[in-house]
Amino acid sequence: MSSVPISAYLALALILFCIGLYGALTKRNTVIVLISIELMLNSVNINLVAFSKFGMIPSITGQVFAVFTISLAAAEAAVGLAILMALYRNRKTVNIDKMNMLKH
Repeated sequence: MSSVPISAYLALALILFCIGLYGALTKRNTVIVLISIELMLNSVNINLVAFSKFGMIPSITGQVFAVFTISLAAAEAAVGLAILMALYRNRKTVNIDKMNMLKH
């Protein structure tokens, strides 16, 4: 079994978080923004599991938090897609700029 250093996990999580942040801030498609948020949550999960394994006192606590984060991400995706489908039925677009609810 080869041992991967914690810096590799942290670098991977950093890259994934930066890609997700870039996608969430620059893209105008709502589906892409939701996927970018999921990518950021997955990078947090990598950090939680890495710190759980390589921490001062290795335990299962980080993995339990990662499972809670995965369930939160699933709920967020379901609610977000349901809201997106309802907005698409009314506005006929998934562009964030055109989803201003004050204008009708």
